[in-house]
Amino acid sequence: MARRLTLYIILGMVLGLVLGAVLNNAYPVGDPALAQWADYLKLLADVFLKLIKMIIAPLVFATIVTGIANMGDSSALGRIGTRALAWFISASLLSLSLGLTLVNLFKPGVGLSLATTDKVGDLATSEFTFRHFVLEIFPTSAFDAMAQNHILQILVFSLFTGVALSAIGEKGEIIVRGCEALTEVMLQITDYVMRFSPFAVFGAIASAVAVKGLGIIATYGVLVGEFYFGLLLLWLLLLSIGAVFLRKRIFLLVRYIREPLLLAYSTASSEAALPKLFEQLDRFGVPRRVSGFMLPLGYSFNLDGSMMYLSFATVFIAQAYGIHMSLESQVLMLLTLMVTSKGIAGVPRASIVVIAATLTQFGLPVEGIALILGIDQFLDMGRTATNVVGNAVATSVITQWEGMLQPPMDPDAEPLHAPSHTIAHGRSGLNVDPDQ
Repeated sequence: MARRLTLYIILGMVLGLVLGAVLNNAYPVGDPALAQWADYLKLLADVFLKLIKMIIAPLVFATIVTGIANMGDSSALGRIGTRALAWFISASLLSLSLGLTLVNLFKPGVGLSLATTDKVGDLATSEFTFRHFVLEIFPTSAFDAMAQNHILQILVFSLFTGVALSAIGEKGEIIVRGCEALTEVMLQITDYVMRFSPFAVFGAIASAVAVKGLGIIATYGVLVGEFYFGLLLLWLLLLSIGAVFLRKRIFLLVRYIREPLLLAYSTASSEAALPKLFEQLDRFGVPRRVSGFMLPLGYSFNLDGSMMYLSFATVFIAQAYGIHMSLESQVLMLLTLMVTSKGIAGVPRASIVVIAATLTQFGLPVEGIALILGIDQFLDMGRTATNVVGNAVATSVITQWEGMLQPPMDPDAEPLHAPSHTIAHGRSGLNVDPDQ
């Protein structure tokens, strides 16, 4: 089933490209009929993303609570969290620095004329503050956090719940068992929803190409090509660093996460890939209590592709306007992005918002965003897939670092419907049940 699904997703991408190109050539630019066709096609992707979002909150909550309650030793949670944050900060600096280096090397914006009259739209830059970031971490209501799919807030509530259940012991066993059952249910629902994914991929690609046309990629071919080259380098760096810990098993990891990668790339949505990434990391040998903690945290703090895009796009806009940025200014911008980019939780059009705020802070023309808005969908596809790679590598490395990585299962086996690699109760919390 899994191997066929991969083929169907690729087929959906190809057919979407073909249909999108046909529609784009059949209707003139701005024709209402073309917009209506694109809207109908995008409906497939929108339905799929809503179904995925339906799964995420209960799945994240159940996996984190179950893992922490079964951990036994709370020091293990602190150790994993510390190592995870150290990895995330290092990876973010690497991504930002690579983007900054490549945009100065290639200079894609030099000599480019911008249409400064284009409207950027209503961006929520007023919410982009340190205060907003801190407040966004903590939920006002657990139900509101789940309803809004605020992953970081769900993570915080789940941590408190898991630690509390571990503290009260046997009294909380019924809730722990309920969370284990909820995880199984969510994985089964994920299996059902994933069968619709090829249609969603088809609709998303066809809609984007119908409106923008394949020609937009050629128009901005230099920028798109250089950015994707940078993403490829970032993949190689992340996988090489991962290989230091995982050795030859890093190649297996790439094979295991191919479906989440395709979903992330084709839909430009990290959320679309999250349930499947949980499932594939189960098969790779990552205990669910580790992935259940690492992935939600990583989706808030470890967006490697987005990090590289932020530095790349900001300097590109400065180049396009002929504004020289000194090395000191660029380093300061890098450090600013390193901190402020962590505050994008709950802000719509996150990467664009971060770029707008950074341009304003450094006195650069905010209207330059109009240049990248047209191709942002295609750039977003690449950086979203890179985010998946970064989080998969980070989760696997931390698991190996903790000595908890288990032998891999068949990546093409039928979907798992129970939390894999269940951790036995014990003082260390690090012992794997030999019967699992």
